[in-house]
Amino acid sequence: MPSASTKASASAGAASPSPSSELPCDDGRLAPGAPGYRRMSLALFAAGLAAFALLYSTQALLPAISAEFGVTAGAASWTVSAATGALALCVLPMSALSERFGRTTLMKASLAVAVAVALLVPLAPNLTWLVVLRAVQGAALAGLPASAMAYLAEEVRPRALVAAIGLFVAGNSIGGMSGRIVTGWAAQFGGWRVALAAVGAMALVCALVFRWLLPRARRFTPGTLDPRTLARTVRGHLADPLLLRLYAIGALFMTVFGAVYTVIGYRLVEAPFNLPQGVVGSVFLVYLVGTASSAAAGQLVARLGRRGALYLAVATTAAGLLLSLGDSLAAVLAGLVLITAGFFAGHAVASSSVSRTVRTGRAQASALYQSAYYLGSSAGGTLGAVAFHGGGWTGTVALGLVAVLGVVSITLYGTHAARVDARRTAGA
Repeated sequence: MPSASTKASASAGAASPSPSSELPCDDGRLAPGAPGYRRMSLALFAAGLAAFALLYSTQALLPAISAEFGVTAGAASWTVSAATGALALCVLPMSALSERFGRTTLMKASLAVAVAVALLVPLAPNLTWLVVLRAVQGAALAGLPASAMAYLAEEVRPRALVAAIGLFVAGNSIGGMSGRIVTGWAAQFGGWRVALAAVGAMALVCALVFRWLLPRARRFTPGTLDPRTLARTVRGHLADPLLLRLYAIGALFMTVFGAVYTVIGYRLVEAPFNLPQGVVGSVFLVYLVGTASSAAAGQLVARLGRRGALYLAVATTAAGLLLSLGDSLAAVLAGLVLITAGFFAGHAVASSSVSRTVRTGRAQASALYQSAYYLGSSAGGTLGAVAFHGGGWTGTVALGLVAVLGVVSITLYGTHAARVDARRTAGA
């Protein structure tokens, strides 16, 4: 009879591991070091790269889009906000489909449709059509994030869950970085339409890699599409105080990030910096810091606890916002590094905490987190552009600091609530 390691290897399409290879744990979940775990990590890394590259593909191009269509930063920002807003609205219904048809099926379909739309986006004749196509693209991508989180929670050993989600988030950061760099330089030499076509081609390659590497789901059990059951599950999650706090934290972190990266291109192409489009795109290399901080989220939680890791992420983000107020390019870049590191660490901790908190309806719990997260992105992009138009970069930073203060308040309340519960338990 084949061993467990042989079965895992065969189902992942990999060569049989040696006897010394680390095996899936006893309940069939994958553990770090196993061939299936590596294939899964690489596949979801590629998916996250494609998703973030597509979702924010117009962000570095906003000054060029504003110039071609003769619109303000606020109007151009809708090419980003429409995509993230549509994703936020569609992620919960998509999670219900993943419960019925499977995580892997929905993730593959989502990426396929999003890539197909990406090939049409460069052909948009005006801003209205560009915003519409971007909204369709965001809706298509909605099937990926909630399904991915639920897939990881089902297939990965609990102790390795934070690290596995951290790698998926790291793929997001690489996608956000590479997409912006590609669009920045391609726009400088060929215009923003050529830049969007280049991102679409890159996402197509990532989608093919994802389909080839992703192991089949071993622990998924199909559910039903009963709306009443879905409504009960959602109400149960929304009645959980801890989940509500995690949802709010994700939304507020993303408000900061969305505001900063929607507006930073406008700041850097204006005086005193006057940077060309290609160089502005290269500024997004700071996303590499996010890759490292999200991948290290598991170690932060192990050393500091969940709330301690969140406090560190908040402090890092706030320090970056304040530092970015400087008029030197070095200060702005250093500020972006800290903002990026703090955001990705906080996001990885909050999202993995959602997956570990729930025992049933994981897809819906993750979907609600993603809805809050991307609503925060939409709000941050639009409000950040409005704040920049009214008060310059200082206005955008002020908006970010208000959101950071919200995260601090929620985390402090959570700490207080945990202590009260501990005293009640001890008294009982």
